[in-house]
Order: sequence, then structure tokens, then C-alpha cells
Amino acid sequence: MDRTAKPLLFVLWSLPVVWLFWAAWNEQLGANPAEALIRSLGDWTLRALVLVLLVTPLRVMAGWPALARLRRMLGLFVFFYASLHLLAYAWFDMGFEWREVLTDLAKRPFILVGFLCWVLLLLLAGTSFNRAIRALGAARWRLLHRCVYAVACLAVLHFFWMRSGKNDFAEVGVYAVLLALLLGWRVWKRWRPKDPLGR
Repeated sequence: MDRTAKPLLFVLWSLPVVWLFWAAWNEQLGANPAEALIRSLGDWTLRALVLVLLVTPLRVMAGWPALARLRRMLGLFVFFYASLHLLAYAWFDMGFEWREVLTDLAKRPFILVGFLCWVLLLLLAGTSFNRAIRALGAARWRLLHRCVYAVACLAVLHFFWMRSGKNDFAEVGVYAVLLALLLGWRVWKRWRPKDPLGR
């Protein structure tokens, strides 16, 4: 893979957060900038997550094994945007009142599910480096990192519950369909009958 791929990917996935904070600073996020910032950071988390799950199907179907080298960086961007999403909620919605944050976690299931996603992402990000792979062993590391599928399901559930108050499920449906296709491909790939000729 071209050496410019990773720097280019880094720049491209940094642009949304740069634009969001520029827009917030210049009062370009509408009548409720705090809510717009929180939701936009959540949207970018979901987009990065879908892209991470898309890497393997693209690599296999298009015959681009080098794509696997980009997955770690994309995964870290998922954690980065999820952390900013959580930080924005704790800051703008809760004013860093941690007792109120804990009360909100207990009171609102979609907040609890979102926090559980972040905890799992923290675990995945913390074990995404070569030293962790060596410490855990490749088999245990792969098993642990299959938690990304649970993260994806919980993230869509978090989004669904968040939108249920407004009966606005169009975007939720898009992510649910994408997730179903990506997970369905993995199930099919794992359990399909083996071709005796190796095809």
C-alpha cells in the first residue's frame, strides 16, 4: 500500500472534528449548538464504525489485502469520536456534575448503552497495539476484538433509543441495514459450505 495512505486517512478523518469545533466557535451550529455538537460527534462515531466493519469485506471481495493495515487507525478514530461524544455530553448536558451523570446513566437506558459502548471501545483501543497482541496471544486477541460486533449492535440500539423520543428512525434504519449486511456477510463467510475445489 502507498505510504501516503495512512497520512491521508488521518487527515481525512481529522477534518470532521476540526470543522465541528470551528463551527461551534463561530456559532454556526444552529439554535442549539451543544446538542448539534453532541449528535454530530455521535454520527461520526457510527460512520467510522461502519467503515471499520467494511474493511474486511472490501479486502476479501476486492482482493486488497493491504486494506487491513488501515483498520487499526480507523478503529482508533472510532474511539476518538466516541470519547469526544461522551465528553461533549458530560460537559454540555451535565456540566461535569458526575453525580448527575451517574443518575442519568441509571435513569436513561440509552445513555447506559452508549456508555457501555465506550467502555468496550476503551478496551479495544487499549489492546490495539502490537505489544498487547503479543501479551494476549493472537487467538485471544482476535476473540477479544470480536467485541466490535457487540459495540456496533449496542451503538445502533443507543441511536434507536435516542431517536425514539422524536419518532425519527430514518437514519437509524440506514445504520441498522448496513450493520445487518456487514454482520450477515461475516456469518455467511464463516458458515458457508466449503467448496471441495477451494473456490
